Amino acid sequence: MAQAQKKVFGIVLAGGEGKRLMPLTADRAKPAVPFAGQYRLIDFALANLMNSGLNQIVVLTQYKSHSLDRHISQTWRLPAILGAYVSSVPAQQRRGKHWFSGSADAIFQSLNLIQDEKPDIVVVVGADHVYRMDFSQMVQQHIESGLGATVAAIRQPIEMSTSFGVIDTEPDNPTRIRQFLEKPETVEGLPDSPNEILASMGNYVFDADKLVEYVTRDAEDETSKHDMGGDIIPAFVNAGDAGVYDFIHNDVPGSTARDRDYWRDVGTIDSFYDAHMDLIATLPIFNLYNEQWPIMSQQLNSPPAKFVRDGRGSTGTMIDSIISLGSVINGAHVERSVLGPWTRVMSGALVLDSVTFDRVQVEPGAVVRRAILDKNVVVREGASVGENVELDRARGFTVTDSGITVVPKNAVIER
Repeated sequence: MAQAQKKVFGIVLAGGEGKRLMPLTADRAKPAVPFAGQYRLIDFALANLMNSGLNQIVVLTQYKSHSLDRHISQTWRLPAILGAYVSSVPAQQRRGKHWFSGSADAIFQSLNLIQDEKPDIVVVVGADHVYRMDFSQMVQQHIESGLGATVAAIRQPIEMSTSFGVIDTEPDNPTRIRQFLEKPETVEGLPDSPNEILASMGNYVFDADKLVEYVTRDAEDETSKHDMGGDIIPAFVNAGDAGVYDFIHNDVPGSTARDRDYWRDVGTIDSFYDAHMDLIATLPIFNLYNEQWPIMSQQLNSPPAKFVRDGRGSTGTMIDSIISLGSVINGAHVERSVLGPWTRVMSGALVLDSVTFDRVQVEPGAVVRRAILDKNVVVREGASVGENVELDRARGFTVTDSGITVVPKNAVIER
């Protein structure tokens, strides 16, 4: 494997504010947002790197990072005797009295980490995407290409070009980037699939010395936004030194034809909600149960989930849902939903097409429909949320254009 010949170092960019996920990011960094019950978003990036053989990883943090730092320190403890670690590194102002001004600046201000480890290859990934990927295969292509940078790309419908950084390849070499187009209005389709484009996934592989050179030069450019996708990659492309890794070729052990090239940017409430709905189908679009490529996370010291009759003998039922440890469904009905740890759904209550975080309580007769409930939310007896959009907005809750209601942490919903 590539790592046997080259020393590979991992950098996870986790400093993003995540404004489009408000209010879920009002009290936590975006990569620390809970997902699928027991996970945090950052677990997907870290699990992919670890499963790919990388065992020296730093996580660059900045915005409201306490819960993220705590999660990393409690969950991602690796055997130090083998030189392995996952380390959370906050903005340190090593280059002046200012915070990270972009993802490239985050790496520039943290160059001491690269200088200390002296890797040959640096893998740089985002911390807020849901996917499985074997990075060792991308590293191998990068080494064989002889190029300074390689960008991971996923095929997307051509009509979605305005939502992504689009990669245009050389006609005679589909692994070499000719242009990097930021959300273009018009673009050509792929030679082997005219209705698709290659969209950047925000995952990169660099020769370490080239990465240091380019982010240092970028730091001196006062006109730059100091962004990896917007500034650093285009600079590599302009120098003819950038390649593309087509995600369709990534072969993850245990993956199926249905979920092998799944990747979702969960940067908005709607995409975050949709990604949860992808999990609960009988044949899920994204399969959490792949034991050959596990997504690791903190295992809570909690009892199993329980489904019981209430005092009147009504049974607790669950259909097409994920129920986390510690949860109790007591004579209530849960359908097409994902419930976080220690969720309580009581007699006669309904939870439909919804997502809950930790320690949510849905009291007797309450209704939760098409809603996301943050930690410690209480829905009082007989109350409802998600049934009346105007009422939800009047309560101050966020409601998306598609009608998903988001209830912030610690809120109490009265009848």
